[in-house]
Amino acid sequence: MDQDFLDILQQHTAGNPMNSSIRWTYLKPREIVSELLKKGYSVSRNIVRYLLKKHEYVKRKAQKNITMGGHPDRNAQFENITQLKQDYLDAGNPVISMDTKKKALLGTFYRNGSLYTQAAIQTNDHDFPSSATGSVIPHGFYDLKRNTGYITLGTSHDTSEFACDSLFQWWVNEGVIHYPKAKSLLILCDGGGSNSSRHYIFKEDLQKTANALGLEIRIAHYPPYPSQYNPIEHRFFPHVTRACEGVVFDSVETVKTLISRTSTSKGLTTIVHILDKIYETGRKYAADFKEIMPIVFDTHLPKWNYRAIPQE
Repeated sequence: MDQDFLDILQQHTAGNPMNSSIRWTYLKPREIVSELLKKGYSVSRNIVRYLLKKHEYVKRKAQKNITMGGHPDRNAQFENITQLKQDYLDAGNPVISMDTKKKALLGTFYRNGSLYTQAAIQTNDHDFPSSATGSVIPHGFYDLKRNTGYITLGTSHDTSEFACDSLFQWWVNEGVIHYPKAKSLLILCDGGGSNSSRHYIFKEDLQKTANALGLEIRIAHYPPYPSQYNPIEHRFFPHVTRACEGVVFDSVETVKTLISRTSTSKGLTTIVHILDKIYETGRKYAADFKEIMPIVFDTHLPKWNYRAIPQE
């Protein structure tokens, strides 16, 4: 039986081209049972599961561990971020991790996860955007020192203006309360999206925010590809995802209620704010901004490290 079992799997097995010792089969236990029945064996799914385990076929999920690319300055920027974080924390200045979660449609759409219910929750069989009543964009901040999260729920577009407006809301609602003596704010963020390190529109909007707050804002971008090391990605967003599992996003208020419940036994708490403002896409920075911008770039890795100093 063992040999016949292996022969069946051999015909329905794929492997890792980089590692010949890693193989997987796309047959399900019931399908293997059917194949063994054709060979004259009377077996159950339990026997097939035993054979799978015996021959080291274990059910696993794929893991996102293969780096798609690298950068020669990657390690240098990680070391720089480590030093910046320590300097700011020692000085009593806030260190904030920033990122945006994937936009979600509002309406009767299926969402992963399960709930305790008295009857099955019915949702649309297709997720057509045209059937949505709107959308919600969760823009998040994670305070490394205080272990707190702050989410701004946008209902328009994920633009640099939205990112900076979210930052403004975080500061006036949370930051200035807990860091009244702060001289500067360090923000750790990815290098793409609405806060792209390559886009001058983000720098222009950031400068406007620094002027409005009267606070120096220092940006440190993570290098390309290792955005998973951004603290918000593993200290805050996974808990937000769990708080929303299985619940239909029928309105922005529902999303706010769900995310507000995000917490952990280690003290993580979450505040949620709705920003119901229309944001224009495709905006261009001012014609003379590159020539006169007051953004101060670091001498070390300036493309990823710079400051917006408030102007009078």
